[in-house]
Amino acid sequence: MIYELSKEFRFDSAHTLHRTVDVEPSLRIHGHSYRAEVVLRGQPDASTGMLMDLSLFERSLEEARNGLDHRFLDEINDLGPATMENLAAWIWRKVKPICPNLWRVTVRRDSDAGACSVFEREAA
Repeated sequence: MIYELSKEFRFDSAHTLHRTVDVEPSLRIHGHSYRAEVVLRGQPDASTGMLMDLSLFERSLEEARNGLDHRFLDEINDLGPATMENLAAWIWRKVKPICPNLWRVTVRRDSDAGACSVFEREAA
């Protein structure tokens, strides 16, 4: 059997975005409420029965959340343009060193029901 363990966190952030459509409103500073779901996948440790200690998992998510919550995303050097794709990848890079079984990160924007997920590539 394969197990998945997931946690979610919320964050609110502001940004601008250079686009070819809806240019004017996107260039103005505006904000969104986001939800990020982080999913681990694998086999539980035989001695503990855990895929990962939840305290460690929660610490890694709190660190990622603190880097995004109530921030101006344009000022985060290693994010790039503040798209949902880049937010998911940024969270992935922050969580992966602590969570080796990281499988998926999904960022959802509540205002328009949009979402983007990034997955671990399956071995060929």
